[in-house]
Amino acid sequence: MKIMQKITVFIFILFFGCENHEEEYVKITTKVALNQPSNFPKLRYNLIQNPLTEEGIALGKKLFYEGRLSKNSVVSCGFCHEQASAFTHHGHTISHGVNNLLGFRNAQPIQNLAYFEEFNWDGSAIHLDLQPIIPITSEFEMGETIPSVLDKLSLDTDYKQLFEDAFGDDEINSERMLKALSQFMVTMISSNSKYDKIVRNEGNIYFTDEEKEGFKLFKNKCASCHSGELFTDKSYRNNGLPFNSKFPDEEGRARVTGFLDDFYKFRVPSLRNVAVTFPYMHDGRFKTLNAVLNFYSEGMLDNGGKIDTLLLKRDGSFGINLTPSEKKYLIKFLNTLTDNTFLNDKRFSEF
Repeated sequence: MKIMQKITVFIFILFFGCENHEEEYVKITTKVALNQPSNFPKLRYNLIQNPLTEEGIALGKKLFYEGRLSKNSVVSCGFCHEQASAFTHHGHTISHGVNNLLGFRNAQPIQNLAYFEEFNWDGSAIHLDLQPIIPITSEFEMGETIPSVLDKLSLDTDYKQLFEDAFGDDEINSERMLKALSQFMVTMISSNSKYDKIVRNEGNIYFTDEEKEGFKLFKNKCASCHSGELFTDKSYRNNGLPFNSKFPDEEGRARVTGFLDDFYKFRVPSLRNVAVTFPYMHDGRFKTLNAVLNFYSEGMLDNGGKIDTLLLKRDGSFGINLTPSEKKYLIKFLNTLTDNTFLNDKRFSEF
């Protein structure tokens, strides 16, 4: 069954096939207000349909680090999403799953997901509640089935109590499991970098001259795609990456839409915490930010797809004109997007 067919099936189960217990469990749980940064856009996740509670978040956190969501009961969500690297798979070009099987894409950060409506490099998940289904059921990642996961959790008396605390009774079903995971991930907001504190005028914090120059360069040469406070316009673009022969079946966004124009288009990633989320690109081919900037200045090639016109130079070639000094200043600015508070927040850590 194709990914999009799986998603369609689970949309039906999640939103039409389960009894809605929202009214009864909201009354017996402790509501949590989400602290939204003043410089951030509006939430895209619907908290009315899945209100945040202390009990729901606690259950979601335990599930996030639960190995039994995978076939070998070892690979959890947290296995490929490590906090110190903004919840990416640090040091791995592509994700590693059960039985040491390899995926074909780099694990993306888990941060600020409440402000997005589509997920993954190709937008294959169209709701945060649905996103975990893909890694759980992927043979290269967690290799499990949802019914099997529920069976394993149902044998654990601790989980029965946690589900009762969060939802009013001890029934363990897919809707509740996925909503609890979403509650935890919704709280994972990264918004306290040096950049944020400066734009919000918090204390005597200022850009250095090099950071200031880098910010100016960023706004002129990068912000058309990496726009807004999320540092992404959420679009899918072909940025002229040479085709990777290691993954001959890679189609990018076209894998989901089937449209030829979407071939080798990938989601424009957020640049928040970008200094710690290496390696870069959908296949993790670049190890450093300098390598990324070198690619944009002199490495773009025709990969057989429709390369974004924003990257077209006047002479008909592709790329962004960057001098060595400009690359240095850009990296200085990008380092100001690192949020050490988020990277060390005990609310999100496994232990």
